[in-house]
Amino acid sequence: MKDLTPDKSTLEPIETASIDEIRDLQLKKLKWSLHHAYENVTAYREKFDSLSVHPDDLKTLSDLSKFPFTTKLDLRKNYPFGMFAVAREQIVRIHASSGTTGKPTVVGYTQNDLEMWANMVARSMRASGTKRGDIVHIAYGYGLFTGGLGAHYGAEKLGCTVIPVSGGMTERQVTLINDFTPTTIMVTPSYMLNILEQFNKQGIDPSTTSLQVGIFGAEPWTDSMRDEIQKEFNMHAVDIYGLSEVLGPGVANECVETKDGLHIWEDHFFPEIIDPETGQIMEDGELGELVLTTLSKEALPMIRYRTRDLTRLLPGTARSMRRIEKVTGRSDDMIILRGVNIFPTQIEEIVLQTPEIAPHFQIHLSNDGPLDKMKVLVETLKETNNEKLVTSIKQKVLQKVKDTIGVSIDIAVGLPGSVERSQGKAQRVIDLRTKK
Repeated sequence: MKDLTPDKSTLEPIETASIDEIRDLQLKKLKWSLHHAYENVTAYREKFDSLSVHPDDLKTLSDLSKFPFTTKLDLRKNYPFGMFAVAREQIVRIHASSGTTGKPTVVGYTQNDLEMWANMVARSMRASGTKRGDIVHIAYGYGLFTGGLGAHYGAEKLGCTVIPVSGGMTERQVTLINDFTPTTIMVTPSYMLNILEQFNKQGIDPSTTSLQVGIFGAEPWTDSMRDEIQKEFNMHAVDIYGLSEVLGPGVANECVETKDGLHIWEDHFFPEIIDPETGQIMEDGELGELVLTTLSKEALPMIRYRTRDLTRLLPGTARSMRRIEKVTGRSDDMIILRGVNIFPTQIEEIVLQTPEIAPHFQIHLSNDGPLDKMKVLVETLKETNNEKLVTSIKQKVLQKVKDTIGVSIDIAVGLPGSVERSQGKAQRVIDLRTKK
């Protein structure tokens, strides 16, 4: 793989500023953000007042712990525009979630917000090894999901040539990669595996493409999947992090020269790690739930937003700003199976370590009387009617799950193509359990 470390002269001064400079800036901006939320959003004023806290109570960064958390429920309770801190006429773009589990969560942006967002994605792409003049293939979905347009504006801000492909039409994705020779692809890791499969179907060696770096986000993924993608495509696989409620993609990003976790762009976001059960602040380096506060957003300030992402806060390496460990689990993705906590990424790790099966899987949850059952659907790499091989695969996966996770599951081994493919964000878990 090519060395894509960005020239230090291209970095913004804040990326390599001293810790003291960063903290001073954060305190100044945090005071503004708290006042902005309190004075312009009724829901925040009521939440602050209920705890008898006022923005003027913030004297140091640690004082933020006195203020209430914000959750997705707050956005749904104030649907559609009750969390906006500016007049609707100042909102230039609105995004929303699918709303499949209740009312959608709605987010909005002023013109300044969009400018900041584009700058954060451009900074993230530069950290990934992308530079001005590169061709960027964007296979994130466009529309209500923030990924596609967020990536698009950032790529244009960096000065790249952008190919706005969106998700799906996998055969066409391969054609365009071959014909347009992009150096960067921005896509979910699960859909990249689908693209990889299509390359192989067409008899094209994926390692011969023009791609030099993939910027992957929108879902948890493991280092095993990173290794798989890097090996097959002979390109760097770098992690980007964000969520619509806080901004969209571009809240944090890995640096291509280290790939050791995602640097949070702390000039615009203030991170905390809390105990997900108690809400207590945890020390840097301890595993807990990531909480983010926006420092610059006008349309939708977020005060102590509980992301549900489980990670650690670590010191900076390639940049001065702190890192979060690669997010491989969310508290709301966790499956509790007969008292054992399981994350889909743990199953992914085992699947990718089993050479006889393809890197695609799906988890089905069901009831067996009073007990919950888990079945993992996988598929063989090649067409086969060899029952001994299928039995061997089953035994191997079952044993690995038992040894590493400590629970017994069922497994179904199908033929190639039998597991549902991702067209964007992967649907890893199908819950077929009846409500108790």
